[in-house]
Amino acid sequence: MSVVVVSGSGGLVGSEAARFYAGQATQVVGIDNDMRARFFGAAASTHWAVEQLQQSLDNYLHHGIDIRDAGQVNALFSTYGQDIGLVVHAAAQPSHDWAAREPVTDFTVNANGTLNLLEAAREHCPKAVFVFMSTNKVYGDRPNALPLVELDSRWEVDEAHPYHRHGIDESMSIDACTHSLFGASKVAADVLVQEYGRYFNMNTVTLRGGCLTGPGHSGTALHGFLAYLMQCTATGKPYTVLGYKGKQVRDNIHSADLIAAIDAVYRNPRQGEVYNMGGGRRSNCSMLEAIELCEKLAGRPLQWRYEETNRIGDHQWWISDTRRFEEHYPDWTPAYDIEGILRDILERARDRW
Repeated sequence: MSVVVVSGSGGLVGSEAARFYAGQATQVVGIDNDMRARFFGAAASTHWAVEQLQQSLDNYLHHGIDIRDAGQVNALFSTYGQDIGLVVHAAAQPSHDWAAREPVTDFTVNANGTLNLLEAAREHCPKAVFVFMSTNKVYGDRPNALPLVELDSRWEVDEAHPYHRHGIDESMSIDACTHSLFGASKVAADVLVQEYGRYFNMNTVTLRGGCLTGPGHSGTALHGFLAYLMQCTATGKPYTVLGYKGKQVRDNIHSADLIAAIDAVYRNPRQGEVYNMGGGRRSNCSMLEAIELCEKLAGRPLQWRYEETNRIGDHQWWISDTRRFEEHYPDWTPAYDIEGILRDILERARDRW
C-alpha cells in the first residue's frame, strides 16, 4: 500500500496503527488536533505521543486539523487521492460524562467528523479500506437487562443464558434503551459507516470496541479505565469506583491485538460489515479483580473509594463475542490476556507517569 491515513493518530489506537503501518506503507498521514486535552485536561494530552511518532518514524507526516472541518479533511484526502489504501478512523470524543457537558461538540466530532472522512474517502479514494472504531456503547444499557448473578468479585450472566459462554454478539438490539449522548453520537457514526459500505459499495468495516487499552493510552478518570487504574496504583493517585459494587465486568483488548485485527480487515476487506471487538472470554475482569491485579503487579495498594451512583448508560456486564470476526478472519490470534495487558502498561508507561 502507498498511503495510510490515521485519524486520532496521537491516541491509543491511532498511534499503534501509525507505528505498525510505518513499516509497510510509503507514507503514514496522521490527523490529530489534541482535542483529548480539551476534553480531559492537560494530563490527558496526546502531544507526547505525536512527538514520539514524529521523532521515531521517518515516513510519518502529521496534520493538526479538526475532522469537523470538511474543507480541510477534503483537501488532505485530495493531496493523496487514490494512493490512499487504508483509512483507520480512531478520532473521537470518547466519554459518557463529557458528552453531556457539550452535546453539540460530542455529536459533531463523532458523527459529523465521521461523515466528513467518509465523504472525502468516497470522492478521492473510493477503493480504500475504511476501518471505523465504534463502541459497544451503541447497544446502550440493554446489556443491563441480562439475567445477572452476583458473585464474590463480579457480576456474571446466568449460566443458562446463550451469552454466558461466549459473550454478547452483534444481534443485540440497539433500540429502546438509554445510550448516553456519547452512545447516540457513535450510533450515528456507526450506521453511517455501514451505509457507505452497502450503498456506495465501499470497503467499510465497523469494529464495536469494548475496553481498548495499552501503554499508549493517555488514561484519565473519564476514559481509559484500565490504563488509568494502573497509573493510579503505581503513582499513589486516588481512584474512584462508580457503582455496581465495583463488580462491573469489562473485556479488555490490547491495542496491538486490535491493530492485528484491523490489518486482517485491510488484507481481506468487506463492505458494510460490523463486528463486536474486545478481549472476549479470554481477557476480561471486574473492577475489583482489576484492582487486585494492579496491586499485585505494582507491589503497592491502590487508594480508592466507592460512589454508589453509576454513570448513565454504563454497562454492568460486558464481554464481547468475537466469534463472527474470528470466523471471517481465522488467522487473527490475540496475544494478550488481562495480566499481560496490565504488565505491559506498567512496564512501558511507568517512566512517562
